[in-house]
Formats: sequence, structure tokens, C-alpha cells
Amino acid sequence: MIRQIRLARVLIDGGSALNIIFAKTPEDMGFDMTKLVPSDKAFYGIITGAVSTSVGNVTHLVTFGTRDNYRTESIIFEVPPCETSYHAILGRPALTKFMVIPNHTYLLLKMPAPNGILSIHGDIQTSHSCETENINTAKAMERSSNQAFVAQAAKTHAKDQLQKPSNNIALGSQLHPDSQTKAIVLSDDHPDKTALIGAELDSA
Repeated sequence: MIRQIRLARVLIDGGSALNIIFAKTPEDMGFDMTKLVPSDKAFYGIITGAVSTSVGNVTHLVTFGTRDNYRTESIIFEVPPCETSYHAILGRPALTKFMVIPNHTYLLLKMPAPNGILSIHGDIQTSHSCETENINTAKAMERSSNQAFVAQAAKTHAKDQLQKPSNNIALGSQLHPDSQTKAIVLSDDHPDKTALIGAELDSA
């Protein structure tokens, strides 16, 4: 739970040096975005190949567990303006603060709590759904970026350089075997199957 609201789509990323909460999540929680602490951190990896710049950071209470046994810590989140399939990403700073031991194979977190070890289980179907959605989003962004790049490049070239090449190949430009080659039979049982090798090579 973040700010006492249960979030179903939180990525546990031990490779991330930041904790991230996407702008739409605190907005939907009713958080006043004008209270963000200014931040200009830029980072990669949220959307493959794209750079994101934080619009600020915010400190939220994050809770794992149940009423009988729970653990709460104050976690600082960077807030990028983009959207993904996740509500938030907990990186190394949060995992360290909670003293988490993650097992990514079994989608399992274990951490110490006042009344014993907390075991937090992930959901394989939710994980697969989020990953698929992120891949599709990344592909769409890459296509859009490529189109913008081509459009920008076209503005810097003369019109005659933008003409599409003809599909008609002139007779003189057709490909021919090198004169310094010879044909060899690949199999005595199939004399029609041949290959070209250098004329100076031994056909054996």
C-alpha cells in the first residue's frame, strides 16, 4: 500500500537506483501535485530507448503486510510525467530500507516485521499483462520516434534526393558471376546441384 491505498501493479526492480511513481498514480490518489519537491533527474529504462525526466519527487508511506503483521517505511519517489502499465517501481533504495530479500523466480518478497517474517507474493498473470503492455507501448513509441526522425531528416535534403528509387533494374546493372569462378558438382547422385567457387581453389 502507498498512502494507505492498495496498488495492484507495483514493479519490484532490484536493478533500479530509483523509486518511481508515475504522475497519474498520485493524481488519482488525490495528491496535490504542486507539493512535489523540484527535481531534474533524467533516467532511462522505463520505456525502452526513451529518456524520462522527473518533474519532482515526493515522500510517501509504503506498507507491506496485514493488520496482524506489517511494516511501514517512508520512501522517496521520483515522479516522471510518462505512463506505463505500472503504478510505481520500487528500486534498490526501497528494498534496502525494508531489508527485503526478493526471489524473482517465484515472485516472492521476504522481509522482517514486528511479528515475524513477512512473505509477499506476486501474481504471475498480472506480471505478464504488465510486461506485454509495456512491450507494446515501447514499440509504439519507437515507431513514432522513427517517423519523426525520418520527417526531420527529409527537411534537410534536396527534393531530388527524396525520390524513391525505381524498381526497374537496367540490363547492364544485372548481377553476373565473377569470371574468376568455376562450378563444381556438390553430389555425384545429383549432378544438377552445383556451387560456384574460386577458380584457383581445388574442387576436392
